[in-house]
Amino acid sequence: MNRLAVQTGVLQANQEKAAENRALFDQEKLLAINLMSSPGSGKTSILESTIRALKGCYQIGVIEGDLQTSLDADRIRALGVPSHQINTGTVCHLDARMIARALEEFPIGGLDLLFIENVGNLICPSSYYLGEDLRVVVCSVVEGADKPKKYPVMFNKADAVVLNKMDLIEDSGADLQTLIRNVQEVSPQARIFALSCRTGEGMEGWLHWLRQKMESRAPAASAKAGG
Repeated sequence: MNRLAVQTGVLQANQEKAAENRALFDQEKLLAINLMSSPGSGKTSILESTIRALKGCYQIGVIEGDLQTSLDADRIRALGVPSHQINTGTVCHLDARMIARALEEFPIGGLDLLFIENVGNLICPSSYYLGEDLRVVVCSVVEGADKPKKYPVMFNKADAVVLNKMDLIEDSGADLQTLIRNVQEVSPQARIFALSCRTGEGMEGWLHWLRQKMESRAPAASAKAGG
């Protein structure tokens, strides 16, 4: 059996398991978001800021993917939100089977919103559907305006792209407009949010988008959020 056939089989098996995950998410009426980026873009910090803003409105859970350690999951739990750690060892992405195994140990009943923070990598995670409703790519503005064109598959499949660390843009000399234009060329359907989770700049647009997605995905959660 050649390498292409093996890879095709792996992806097909992943799709089948992802469909099972999606059926479970649908059953629980929760919104599942796959959060992806390169290392150091600020995914966990964005999650922390997002959780602080929304946890009074929605029941939120997080599945964390890292090669080693439970540091990010510990940060999420410190906010009073349930979090499950997946350590992948040498594997540079999460796949649907890993999520399925996590869901056996991590109860999602009663959750409205589930974030899956993927392993920091702009290549492998893009090939593996986990059963999520939405894909969000985080890119630090100081990573370089060429990132979307260098890693087009990751950005092309995104429902939203969060351009983080806007507070560093002036000192770094980063070219925001070129970065935005490159995202739009590679992923014309993606919503773009330029923000700083450290200062709060631009966060409201991101939070408003999430609330809109919650309203369309989980009416019960939306009603609860409205009081």
